[in-house]
Amino acid sequence: HAVPQTHGRERPFAAELLANQRITGRGSARDIRHIELSLEGSGLHYEPGDALGVWPRNPAALVDALLAALEFDGDARVAHAGSELPLREWLAGKREITRLSRPFIASHAAQAGDAALNRMLAPENAAQLAKLLGESQLIDLLRTTPAAWTAEDFIAALRPLQPRLYSIASSRKAVGEEAHLTLAHVEYDNGHGLRWGAASHFLASRGEGARADVFIEANERFRLPADASRDIVMIGPGTGVAPFRGFVQERRETGGSGRNWLLFGNSHARSEFLYQTEWQQALKDGSLHRLDLAFSRDQAEKVYVQQRLREHGRELYAWLENGAHVYVCGALAMGKDVHAALLDVVARERGVDAEAAADYVSALQAQGRYARDVY
Repeated sequence: HAVPQTHGRERPFAAELLANQRITGRGSARDIRHIELSLEGSGLHYEPGDALGVWPRNPAALVDALLAALEFDGDARVAHAGSELPLREWLAGKREITRLSRPFIASHAAQAGDAALNRMLAPENAAQLAKLLGESQLIDLLRTTPAAWTAEDFIAALRPLQPRLYSIASSRKAVGEEAHLTLAHVEYDNGHGLRWGAASHFLASRGEGARADVFIEANERFRLPADASRDIVMIGPGTGVAPFRGFVQERRETGGSGRNWLLFGNSHARSEFLYQTEWQQALKDGSLHRLDLAFSRDQAEKVYVQQRLREHGRELYAWLENGAHVYVCGALAMGKDVHAALLDVVARERGVDAEAAADYVSALQAQGRYARDVY
């Protein structure tokens, strides 16, 4: 019987960082990290397909910049919702400060008495607002539109800091008391200076031996088939490949006669073929039966994983008819494109219309044979 887990979202485990390795080459614009965390002594258990929740701490440089912009004292104690903490601690560990939200813009516009900012919230200016939310962070707004906030009101207006969820890129049967992650370090210059993603920067900027507060977020809808003789098709471009590293490790450890097919894509083969040596080893040892690649920028016309699905439609359909399970992980837009390609393949190979193809794919979903983890 399962031992009750002592650690969870509200009582995270302070996991030690064992490895923090950049796995994109020098030529890549993307900084993708392979992170290994120790779960030793945590009592935490996960299955391939689950996610690791990470409670980030915000960048100290950003906290300092906010305090300076507002002319606040970081040591001043602020009470909010039954807690009293130094202002610096509210900003570092308790409040969302890397993402702008519409409600905060509304509060700030009122506080600043700024008509232009207020107008941006009108329905007809939705595109302008979306641009602001996409390109600017809290610090940018505070610098361009000053307002006389009190520390209490400011903390109350910000959203509570939320944990970030990352697909676990390992199998416990292969790595023991560890959880591995594959994450893109979000760091960019928006014209006003360097800006970061809260959790990716928190993890990417830490060295071995540092600690991160983590918990397991189960994902029952993204599980390997209970029957190990079933084939699986894994579609995971970019960091979407993470759970499939766990899947392949698990299938290697547990045996079973099911075949494993991975479709992976990224911009460039030379600098962004994540876990290349591991996949090549898996092809050699038989734990991966097929690997199809799509590197979009390595030739004149862009090639994505959904094109590979269409090209290999006959084999894909044969696998489906043989009972294969299909998994898709990665960006939302990619998930939609892959779904459309799957419908096309079924229509073509079955010789049916769009409606019948949609019914076939819906049946796969109902049987738990088509799982998506898109974000």
